[in-house]
Amino acid sequence: MAHSAASLAASPTVARRCSLLAGTIRVPGDKSISHRALMLGALAIGRTEISGLLEGEDVLATAAALNALGARVSRAGDGKWVVDGIGVGGLAEPEDLLDLGNSGTAARLLLGMLATHPITAFVTGDASLRRRPMGRVVEPLSRIGARFVTREGGRLPLAVSGAVDPIPIVYRLPVPSAQVKSAVLLAGLNAPGATTVIEPQPTRDHTERMLRHFGATVSTEPEEDGGLRVTLEGFPEMTAAPIIVPGDPSSAAFPLVAALIVPGSEVTVEGIGINPLRTGLLECLDEMGADIALLNRREEGGEPVADIRARAGTLTGTEIPAERAPRMIDEYPLLAVAAACARGRTVMRGLAELRVKESDRLSAIGAGLAACGVRVAIDGDDLIVDGAGNLPAGGALIATQLDHRIAMAFLVMGLAANQAVRIDDAAPIATSFPGFIAMMNRLGAAIGQE
Repeated sequence: MAHSAASLAASPTVARRCSLLAGTIRVPGDKSISHRALMLGALAIGRTEISGLLEGEDVLATAAALNALGARVSRAGDGKWVVDGIGVGGLAEPEDLLDLGNSGTAARLLLGMLATHPITAFVTGDASLRRRPMGRVVEPLSRIGARFVTREGGRLPLAVSGAVDPIPIVYRLPVPSAQVKSAVLLAGLNAPGATTVIEPQPTRDHTERMLRHFGATVSTEPEEDGGLRVTLEGFPEMTAAPIIVPGDPSSAAFPLVAALIVPGSEVTVEGIGINPLRTGLLECLDEMGADIALLNRREEGGEPVADIRARAGTLTGTEIPAERAPRMIDEYPLLAVAAACARGRTVMRGLAELRVKESDRLSAIGAGLAACGVRVAIDGDDLIVDGAGNLPAGGALIATQLDHRIAMAFLVMGLAANQAVRIDDAAPIATSFPGFIAMMNRLGAAIGQE
């Protein structure tokens, strides 16, 4: 059944054990690619037509911000949007505050765009986003010549005055971050010469792929230490180009993992992006013995795509190396739920980045699992889950901390738990997966309000 965001926030939402999940579905468009399609469409010359755009609150906030900056972004139908771009260097000073809601991706990438336009803008977000650190982009963007005034700890709301004479930089990322890499590359579009980012580990490369799609010159070279050097040539002539946004692998993960842990289930999710820098979760599940198949592989809009089928079966605990984290950072709440339903111990290493997501996800995962009777420990930046090899106890009310992925992960757990699992607030789910509850219920789930 469908619920409005307001009604979902009014009382706890509960997920109860169901008999099985079955069906073929599509999930909303990839959130990372949706943000970038709008932003790069705004910096291209001409009209960019986008299909499959995620129409969640995060992406709509990006669209509104780009309209305020002088581009023309409008909806042309279900998932179909058009962007009339203003070209590299064409952003206009906004008349009002730019409010990016819950989206760290939108905030950090937009700061990159603003950093090399000689305008001043004021940027804010919701309570969750205002707690998230922006210093990681403020530091390199300041080197390029932008000036920032932030709250203590580099937090929003902040003011940014873009550089009048931007300086191209070579920036080595202190930690792997596709958002910081993308912010620097987007700043480099309106700077002379070459802007280079050196990654300690490769992170998702949607920005580089889409920059090339619009006509920019981006090169990548491996570093001797296993990292990657990404270089962008400034002042490109970017031309409008159509974009097909694939289904979001982070969203597809929820019905797929639900199918793996609810006995007798089989679910296929069509048209999902399988960019190798986004498939860390699938690798983990494969190592745990999951019955997952990639069908009908193809390429759309420069991104590899497939249909993914998941069938229920027995999962076995495993060790997840820290170097996999950049390729699946958003999927750890759900992997922890799968681990709770597996036989034996799963150790997930190197999860420091989870502490600065929409919530302190590492603490939220640990607290939620423990409340559901799962043996769990946090050792430094490692998460250790002892699965019982059968259905977890459940029975808890989970504090989601305004985090959409915590909310969805524990609703999935409730479908396989002996007792119902409740979450305190389902409203944040709309930031990335509008219609999630209705879609899961069509597959056979039992999710609703108390």
